[in-house]
Amino acid sequence: MNRFLFDSSVWIDFLRGKDTPQTSLLESELMAGDPWICPVIIQEVLQGIRDDKDYAKVKRVLTSILQPEWSPLDAAILAADIYRKLRRQGITIRRSNDCLIAAYALHFDLTLVDSDIDFEKIAQGAGMKRYLPAN
Repeated sequence: MNRFLFDSSVWIDFLRGKDTPQTSLLESELMAGDPWICPVIIQEVLQGIRDDKDYAKVKRVLTSILQPEWSPLDAAILAADIYRKLRRQGITIRRSNDCLIAAYALHFDLTLVDSDIDFEKIAQGAGMKRYLPAN
């Protein structure tokens, strides 16, 4: 059984009501109570919410979702290792937070669900599992 970690790009699309294969999967996982999230994704989603009432509502939802327990130091080191590995392969990742998200996916053997091109590069260069919707 696949366990899915949903990137902030999917959460943002979902909150905006955008209908994509990724947001449909998120909705299914929310109904089943099975989505995963990590602190950096929570930060990325919440920092973009301007309205205080929306912020409080989304914060309640996000913090109720399964969050893997992991040492921040270990997560940071694996993220740096991923970044360095990709750089040696000639791949530059624009946002280091993406390497941190990938570290969670790799460490907990989660399939990342995203709509961000950098994750395609990370999946290819670091062996991370990534959800690819059927065309």
